Amino acid sequence: MAKLTYAQAIRKVIQEEMRRDETVFVMGEDVEKLGGVFGTTRDLYKEFGTDRIRNTPISESAIVGAALGAACAGMRPVAELMYWDFAFVAADQIFNQMAKTRYVFGGNAKIPMVLRSQQGTGRGNAATHSQSLESIFMHIPGLKVACPSTPAEAAGLLRTAIRDDNPVCFFEHKALYITKGEVPDDPEFMIPFGKADVKREGTDVTIVANLLYVGRALEAADELAKGGISAEVIDPRTLVPFDYDTIADSVKKTGRLVVVHEAHQTNGWGAQVVSQAGQMVFPYLDAAPVHIGAKACPLPFNPGLEAAVIPSVKEIVDACKAACYR
Repeated sequence: MAKLTYAQAIRKVIQEEMRRDETVFVMGEDVEKLGGVFGTTRDLYKEFGTDRIRNTPISESAIVGAALGAACAGMRPVAELMYWDFAFVAADQIFNQMAKTRYVFGGNAKIPMVLRSQQGTGRGNAATHSQSLESIFMHIPGLKVACPSTPAEAAGLLRTAIRDDNPVCFFEHKALYITKGEVPDDPEFMIPFGKADVKREGTDVTIVANLLYVGRALEAADELAKGGISAEVIDPRTLVPFDYDTIADSVKKTGRLVVVHEAHQTNGWGAQVVSQAGQMVFPYLDAAPVHIGAKACPLPFNPGLEAAVIPSVKEIVDACKAACYR
């Protein structure tokens, strides 16, 4: 095991995969000497050169389109966008080309590409650089969606994504880049898609969260334990494919479900989980499932206002208490 930051884990996997497979390459804005906006590919050009760590113009549509063409031609591009907020500049390439090309060719074409970027709050980056948008990509058939919450998961899921023959949208959180954790020092360490992780076992209420909110759900569980409420915390890790069975098994045990994410509540992925869980485990529910997300407001620049828009640990705690004391 090696103790790495989330950002270091991502860099390590990219480096190892590029050493293993010469068809893997990185492309994006300032990924060469700067290493991307958060330094996740820093200095890799010294080992692999600028053909395989390739700077691009400031054009998201060019980045995604070129990566798609390279994937169709047998390469394995890892394409980086500066922020997920900018992905909609390349909406046609992502939603109509990247997602559908394999289907259009009857499965005969492989699209082994990863589109990775970061998102979320915590740095006061304001309305157009702080959105959590994974729910939208979950809606598009043909795209896999990964959301690692720890350095180990960043490593294991990214390696799985790079080796997958389907397009993967890899969502990172800017506030997680500096977090540290144990990462297996194994160039074959992979985490399968579609397998949730139970971060904490409990008996009274199930909390499902992703990315930054896994940590906040665990904080809420600590607070709930002080009052005698035992919370089980589950991280789905991938939204497509989604492990509904682990959620259902947990709710059968606890009888209560709270889903929380930083994405806006309206049509957030938590609504889908609540709907699916309601169908799967309705007889086991002792209270109505609860879905918590960001308020319907552009994300403010001011830190205090930003905090007021996104869910707090107290909101998670209060929702769990309301479900348990009903």
